[in-house]
Amino acid sequence: MSANIAEMESRRAAAWLGGGQKRIDAQHAKGKLTARERLDVLLDAGSFEEMDLYVEHDCVDFGMQDQKIPGDGVVTGSGTINGRLVYVFSQDFTVFGGSLSARHAQKICKVMDAAMKVGVPVIGLNDSGGARIQEGVASLGGYADVFQKNVLASGVVPQLSLIMGPCAGGAVYSPAMTDFIFMVKDSSYMFVTGPEVVKTVTNEVVTQEQLGGAITHSTKTSVSDLALENDIEALLATRDFFDFLPSSNRDDVPERPCSDPWDRLEPSLDTVIPPSANQPYDMHEVIRKTLDEGEFFELQPLHAGNILIGFGRIEGRTVGVVANQPMVLAGVLDINSSKKAARFVRFCDAFNIPIITFVDVPGFLPGTDQEHNGIIKHGAKLLFAYAEATVPKITVITRKAYGGAYDVMSSKHLRGDLNYAWPTAEIAVMGAKGAVEIIFRGLSTDGIAEKTKEYEDRFANPFVAASRGYIDEVIHPHATRRRIALGLRKLKNKSLENPWKKHDNIPL
Repeated sequence: MSANIAEMESRRAAAWLGGGQKRIDAQHAKGKLTARERLDVLLDAGSFEEMDLYVEHDCVDFGMQDQKIPGDGVVTGSGTINGRLVYVFSQDFTVFGGSLSARHAQKICKVMDAAMKVGVPVIGLNDSGGARIQEGVASLGGYADVFQKNVLASGVVPQLSLIMGPCAGGAVYSPAMTDFIFMVKDSSYMFVTGPEVVKTVTNEVVTQEQLGGAITHSTKTSVSDLALENDIEALLATRDFFDFLPSSNRDDVPERPCSDPWDRLEPSLDTVIPPSANQPYDMHEVIRKTLDEGEFFELQPLHAGNILIGFGRIEGRTVGVVANQPMVLAGVLDINSSKKAARFVRFCDAFNIPIITFVDVPGFLPGTDQEHNGIIKHGAKLLFAYAEATVPKITVITRKAYGGAYDVMSSKHLRGDLNYAWPTAEIAVMGAKGAVEIIFRGLSTDGIAEKTKEYEDRFANPFVAASRGYIDEVIHPHATRRRIALGLRKLKNKSLENPWKKHDNIPL
């Protein structure tokens, strides 16, 4: 027996060493952790249970039969984060550059199948040179197998991708189909074709960082939800983020003890709206003063800043927050903000997370650039997302809610459950001056000013909408947290189903 145990320990040690100490040192020299070190940080101490430790590739071409390393470039298994079960895979760049083989893909697919079976999230730590070229089409088939699992798991269990190294070619599409992507600055990259190919085809000279680095994808493309400073920060942020997520679409949102009184009043919110309608204020203040202990985990903070999305808690239970941000483009809706918020709303709806919407929106951004790039269809994504959502939806209009953007931002007409307005709210087709110039075209300057005042008195308030039942209540700003908390209590057992369909056809 002792000989058998010694053999097992020897094989384990070989697998744990991955590509060898020299390659581990090279990984460290780049400021990166190894696959196993990353799991040690991500998971609760001692909780990781590995699967398929001894799996090896079966390629016999190009001398690969003489290069076999147990585990085949990816560490897979399960563990816990703050006591909650999660399935994980962590690609090992020290083994064949983390490249994906058929067996490597098989290991990832097994983990995803297990996660769906028991209803827990999947977290993938990506650090791979792409398809293993020596395997040819078998490697490509492996990628497609993983893609299929991503699609089947979508909306069933939360899927998170941490990009902690290169991610190129077909490798980018698996993370792209997961729910959230975190990247590491200066060491992670995502692109379909690398700088060399770009230069050959288009004569453009571009660095890896410019083409597909963490800053590029968290500011310009919205591919990444967060750009973190290093491996440790990314993994610790993931632990915090994980606490907001339900385990599956069958589970309720997580709940944790909260010492912040549910009926806490915030007198400072009574004066947060500036006296001038054209003066901005920071919607972050409204959000943080409403949520438990001021904690707001914002996503995509560097992209489409005119809308804010992220998670918080009310009475210890997760809520999703969507809010116009007057500090950026006056909070206007445009292509990028519509897409950003729409995907977030759909995630919340898929996983039974109530949606809190703070509205201060002057309309959709005008201009040929927006129209020619499809604002009609992209704006419709947000409209569609709110309209199909059946989770509890509570809306607070803080100031402007103009035109079609009023409809889109979780209005009563899109089955908003509780729609509140502050006394400072202005709900109208458009701003008073613009409306008067259309209605009374050709009127003198003094006449325009007089009619503008009349229009403001008539429509620049929440009471016309309230008189029609479009607003459930005009509330004191200081009582916003209390009203939302009460609303969520009432809506906890909300039951609403859309008509049966195979699936909808959101305007992609």
